[in-house]
Amino acid sequence: MTGRHGDQGPSADRKAQAHGNQTLREAVASGRDTLSGHSVSPRLDAELLLCEALGVPRAHLYAHPEVTLDPEPARRYRGLIARRARGESVAVLRGCREFWSLDLVIRPGVLVSRAETELLVETALERLGADPAQVVDLGTGSGAIALALASERPGWSLTATDRSPAALDLARHNAQHLGIPGIQWVLGEWLHPFREAAFDLIVSNPPYIAPGDPELEAAVLDHEPRSALLCADHGLEAIHAIVTGAPRILRPGGYLMVEHGHRQGPQVRALFEQAGLQRVETLRDLGDRERMSLGTRRT
Repeated sequence: MTGRHGDQGPSADRKAQAHGNQTLREAVASGRDTLSGHSVSPRLDAELLLCEALGVPRAHLYAHPEVTLDPEPARRYRGLIARRARGESVAVLRGCREFWSLDLVIRPGVLVSRAETELLVETALERLGADPAQVVDLGTGSGAIALALASERPGWSLTATDRSPAALDLARHNAQHLGIPGIQWVLGEWLHPFREAAFDLIVSNPPYIAPGDPELEAAVLDHEPRSALLCADHGLEAIHAIVTGAPRILRPGGYLMVEHGHRQGPQVRALFEQAGLQRVETLRDLGDRERMSLGTRRT
């Protein structure tokens, strides 16, 4: 079958795609095809990046699938798709990420919070309840955990630390952007800034991936801060530092909660027990993988 101007149909489609004369539906499909093999959710990524290029919500794509994509947003979209295929995260490309229903600003060089980390927030809220508490988030990054806890428990006293000044600047910016006041932001590595038992809860999502981990997605790692992902001693160095020092700054009966890799549960539980923590247990994420461990200081 011959298309307009004498071009055959498939050739005309390729020319339309090259010049950006796609409908929104076709643009999503082409983006999805490009990202297949580069993402576990290629269609969702394509939709979010097309929305970013257009400056519209996702509902717009479903309401107007036959609208033609104009050349300038088409160019932006192709650029975003190409960067995603090279491994940059959707959150960094969009400059934001939703975590616990909070829209966080994300910048390159700061780890993007994963959905699995919401298990830490959920568990902290459940175990401590609504009573006033002193809480510290170690290695806060974008501030995701501390801000989620503060949004749910305004009566808690929150402290958040990071060894990266850039990460703390971003966390402060997110607090201002979200209108969440009162968090104390502290520059420092893990427990080093603290000298006495002052906290009812220590929570942390530290680096826990061992260099050379066969399951590591190298394409994504290339665009994530290595210091926030990789850790020596089979991925346990940071967790070891946090667990062994936690009893010193926890109040009696206080909790330590740490996210870890899904194969690290036995080693992390052993570290908790060696540190003298009680009621040690490991919880599973929505994928039924061991994802975080917790324990309490002796009363």
